[in-house]
Amino acid sequence: MLLPRCIVVDDEILAIERMCNLLSQLHQVELIDTALTPEKAIKEITAQKPDLVFVDVEMPRINGFEIVKQVQANLCFPSFVFVTAYSQYAIKAIKAEAFDFLLKPVDIDELHESINRYNAKQKGIAIPDEYTLTEREREILHLVAKGKTSKEIGEILSISKHTVDTHRRRILEKVGVKSTFELFSKLR
Repeated sequence: MLLPRCIVVDDEILAIERMCNLLSQLHQVELIDTALTPEKAIKEITAQKPDLVFVDVEMPRINGFEIVKQVQANLCFPSFVFVTAYSQYAIKAIKAEAFDFLLKPVDIDELHESINRYNAKQKGIAIPDEYTLTEREREILHLVAKGKTSKEIGEILSISKHTVDTHRRRILEKVGVKSTFELFSKLR
């Protein structure tokens, strides 16, 4: 099983070290990068396309909510977990469609629950048996749901982009839809 790839963003090195330590204890994610500045965060998130981003709210120049907006403006849509010492941001985080909200200091049990909810959500694509998708098609469908491009899926599965595109076309045909948007609307 592929672990969710994540990036930790915080302007305090001790907060990053603590979060990285907690994540390493859980063995549930692959930590691919950290960022101490909002500018680096936007650049790395957009370039590396993680599945999950743990982001501090209050940072100099650009806050966590603005990071989300700028990343999404670059057509990158990871799930964001806001991590902050200020509970008053909870409602704003919900309105920003955050996946979750954790208060500092982060409790390992709450972090564990958050990652479990994320994993359960990723498995939540209901694919009725009537569509008779192959195991490879189901695998590709789950990666598409995570926002991966055909090229990225090809790299992950060690197959060509063209093979991925062929599988994607077959999935659409089997489900009887014309676009990925229609596909996920029908399967949710």
